[in-house]
Amino acid sequence: MAKILSPNYQSLIDSKYWENTSLSDMDAQQWEALCDGCAKCCLHKVIDDDAVETPHYTHEGEAGETVYFTQVACQYLHDKQCGCTVYTTRTQKVPHCVKLTQDNLDAVFYMPPSCAYRRLHENKPLPSWHPLLNKGKKSKMHQLDMSVRGKTISEENVFEEDLPEHIVIWPLEIAD
Repeated sequence: MAKILSPNYQSLIDSKYWENTSLSDMDAQQWEALCDGCAKCCLHKVIDDDAVETPHYTHEGEAGETVYFTQVACQYLHDKQCGCTVYTTRTQKVPHCVKLTQDNLDAVFYMPPSCAYRRLHENKPLPSWHPLLNKGKKSKMHQLDMSVRGKTISEENVFEEDLPEHIVIWPLEIAD
């Protein structure tokens, strides 16, 4: 069944606002529409403060901290739809869930390199598979394997101390 886009969302797509509106000037609707829905941000990360000889990190944090992605996802992630099942209350239900905003974008260094917010912040274009460039559809993103669809296990099935055993590199791969 085809998804019917709201007139507001369709007008956002048609306007290509992300090309001429800075992140700091975007309104709430524009900001939310930037999210591609890949759900990589819903993956648990391991922060290592020791030098580890492996290329799995996304970005250096503070004082040598390195962030590693795991295949372990938040219990509220819908694995097939790549969406949060409690989106509006996510920060209450999951206190460590970070709501990305214009004010904290600089400090959130663990977003994957494919993230639209991160890419625009780094003056890079949206990837070719982004839903805003594909009539609002996620199908190209899923076809190119740029989402977490079918790749995760729930945090309910993994002990926190076992997270390092689930480190993966696929969230860092980018198809443009």
